Amino acid sequence: MGAVLLVLAGCAGNTASGGPESPAASSPSGASGPTVQTASKSVSGPWRAWTAPLSSREAHGSCGATAHQVVCATDSGGFVGRSRADGRITWTVPAGDRGKSAGLVVDAADERAVTAVAGRLRTANLRTGRQAWTRRLPTGSAYTSLGAAGGVVYTLATSDPASRTAVLDALRASDGRPLWHRTVAWSTGEPLAAFRGRVYTADGTRVTARDARTGNTVATSPTGVECPHLVTGGHHLVCTGSPISAGDTFPPMRRLDPATLRPLPTPRNTIDKPVRGVISDDGVLVLYEAGAEDTSAGNWNAYDLEHNRKLWSTYATEADATVAGGRFVTFTPGNDATRGRVLTIDLHAGPQGTGAAAPRMSAAYAQTRDGEHPVLVAPGGNTGHVVVMARTHGSLRSLPLP
Repeated sequence: MGAVLLVLAGCAGNTASGGPESPAASSPSGASGPTVQTASKSVSGPWRAWTAPLSSREAHGSCGATAHQVVCATDSGGFVGRSRADGRITWTVPAGDRGKSAGLVVDAADERAVTAVAGRLRTANLRTGRQAWTRRLPTGSAYTSLGAAGGVVYTLATSDPASRTAVLDALRASDGRPLWHRTVAWSTGEPLAAFRGRVYTADGTRVTARDARTGNTVATSPTGVECPHLVTGGHHLVCTGSPISAGDTFPPMRRLDPATLRPLPTPRNTIDKPVRGVISDDGVLVLYEAGAEDTSAGNWNAYDLEHNRKLWSTYATEADATVAGGRFVTFTPGNDATRGRVLTIDLHAGPQGTGAAAPRMSAAYAQTRDGEHPVLVAPGGNTGHVVVMARTHGSLRSLPLP
């Protein structure tokens, strides 16, 4: 995914209409300039099935969702809020920055959406649908990764990615007040994770944990534990081989103790190339592993991290994935007769599950085809829906979770 896309879900602050208290905007492109105040025509109500067009700036940005609304960050650093009931725009925060995006954080607990393009960090208030605060880096530096937890926004920024160092800043989510900053070892593409009072960074070799309150280092993974790439989720940390490596062999997968960063027993019985993974709250890692000889296809392999065992495997071509409602959510293989559908698999029962735990597929939708470069957005809370974001012909589709 390059820059990490971290979605922390469940926005208790918004109203039941699926938008902010005072819907504010038009300007769907998120372009710079004054916000035009218009009356929202959005339908009120709970999550429903709908399809909505995206502007090109949204389609080239990132989208996330809380239990109450969809939020997209444009490639120019702006925000667009959309109704959960019909997908129409309820508010916008325009911007006109240019450069590489560091992604999007939707932090519902602190009622903040956070994005950064090049050297400018912007935040929006999820309750009001208005800009909260911004921060500008010195000329020549750019944001690379974002995170948020416990009332704090975390950022990684660098002026030279090749230097393998970055500046880690902690900012108060409510008003952007700087709390602390540290120069850290970091490798391009590695995630920034924050949970349970700690902040984790990785440099392609080792993982470091810092106290979220002070920024002081509290643990570092042992030198004998290889960590080319860190996968995080559900308060778990797993080291895998690098998805950009070109070899035929890969280091063993290792789960790390979040407190000590020492290795824990970890299942692994494949020699294929690890590419991307998601981890559920109860510790099921589903890892896409491409064939070492032919990387055009591979398998999603599920591992029970807590009980140190492999659960199941299913054939796939590389695709986006997420976890929602106790199920693994992805797209059907691009070279399969069922292509163009959203597929859900029970995390523990796998493809052989029966009854309520059996695999399920959506109807075929154009937005899920490979050529649309679709990604999945799982709203927080028990909404029973998933959102598909298509990039080629920009659109969002909300559909009941199969």
